[in-house]
Amino acid sequence: MNVAALIETAARGDPDATAISWIDRPLWTYGELMARAGSLAAGLRAMGLKPGDRVTLAMSNSPSYYEVLLGAWTAGLVPAPQNCRLHPAEIGYAAGDCQSRVCFSTPDLTERLREHLPTDCVLIDVDSSGYARLHGHGTIPIEPREATDPALLFYTSGTTGKPKGAIQTNRTLVAMIVSFLADSGAVVDDHILHLAPMSHASGFLGFCYLARARNNVILPTGSMDGEMLARALGAFGPLSFFGVPTVVRRLMDPALLDPKLIPGIHRIFFGGAPMYVEDLKRALKVFGPERLWHLYGQGESPNTITHLPPRLFGSPDDPDYEARLASVGVARSGVLVRVVREDGSEAPAGEIGEVACQGDTLMGGYWRQPEATAAALKDGWLHTGDLGWMDARGYLTLVDRSKDMIISGGSNIYPREIEEVLLTHPAVSECAIIGLPDPEWGEVPFAFVVARGPAPATEDLDDLCLSQLARYKRPKGYRFVADLPKSAYGKILKRELRDLAAAEDEGGR
Repeated sequence: MNVAALIETAARGDPDATAISWIDRPLWTYGELMARAGSLAAGLRAMGLKPGDRVTLAMSNSPSYYEVLLGAWTAGLVPAPQNCRLHPAEIGYAAGDCQSRVCFSTPDLTERLREHLPTDCVLIDVDSSGYARLHGHGTIPIEPREATDPALLFYTSGTTGKPKGAIQTNRTLVAMIVSFLADSGAVVDDHILHLAPMSHASGFLGFCYLARARNNVILPTGSMDGEMLARALGAFGPLSFFGVPTVVRRLMDPALLDPKLIPGIHRIFFGGAPMYVEDLKRALKVFGPERLWHLYGQGESPNTITHLPPRLFGSPDDPDYEARLASVGVARSGVLVRVVREDGSEAPAGEIGEVACQGDTLMGGYWRQPEATAAALKDGWLHTGDLGWMDARGYLTLVDRSKDMIISGGSNIYPREIEEVLLTHPAVSECAIIGLPDPEWGEVPFAFVVARGPAPATEDLDDLCLSQLARYKRPKGYRFVADLPKSAYGKILKRELRDLAAAEDEGGR
């Protein structure tokens, strides 16, 4: 079972259908895309890569993204896509961790990556002559793989702040695709627009559209541009797309998205960060309830734990309408979801506990991290680290995270990775990072710092963070304190810091 075979089947059935478009310009048909994937696979095999070898994708949104992914799968390789917003050192860490043989990059990232990749990882720019030469070795058929073989490594940080590679097997990805096709109905009769980074949820949704031989319309990463949106929707609409809540909020601005273009949108899938009820109410008024679809998933069960499709929003006249909007919906097809207590027993309706799920969409484990795997996968259930409660009808509402993760604009930020960077400054004795609410990004990181002697300049701390971390992980503010609140066991009490920050914010109004 090689996930590429699912897409090849669709391509054989409709080889002349458009597979990849750039903004408003069709580029490749399915017949051409699969031929290019087979050609790239032959080139990778000529480089000496063997089935099971890993390749890194450090790419912003590009027409070549799915070509590289399908080429790697055709050769039996294991791609490891990286968020193009990460610091090059973070991408280099992941490439080293999975012993990547090749790193494919887009021109905007290539030069910045060179000094950070392992010396035995070959860097290939997809716009270079070296990439073009990979297509000069004929073509090969899809390499047979087992259902349980790794198909993709999705790097997600843990409580230590060090990224972990969630192993998505061929079975994981096929189950994800089948679940979406079962749940989405007529949605995949249209096409998909990639506004968000293809390395994450948008790209995973695209697999489902590839499996139905639909058009993947690609916009440059981060291009919240009204002119480009108008071109894409005008050329290929109706289109569906994924966006984090920040993007949904921005699209409600008529200066960005002309209301006349809204009929060209089929569905807006949103997730990856909290969607506040008031924001969702506004979105429902702007886009209409038939266009919004809430997805909840993790890298460990990609895009596929629960969902709240339009048919389940209910009516404003319903007494539980607001509770429904605050939820993340019901279990996806092929997935079991429950809320569990600390002892592992199932919590009754209304009781808060940890969200757990089971199904073929679960990862095979974490790459070379057996202890982390054992902690996350217990008796066939994925323990998500998210806290929530379920009502009697099976609607799940998330209330908090058991980890201290911050979600800013749909990207995960883990406090310890920032704290460890700040602690390398000679004037920082202790520090703690918390997430503060932000109307634009959902949450932003904020630093409490205990100085060693005179307080350092915040500009110096900013420069230190930017030298080692992606820009969006830099604290948006600092407060210097004499001490950090701690428990009897010496653990920093971040809840007290959040309460302190909230009280100061209230007092300053």
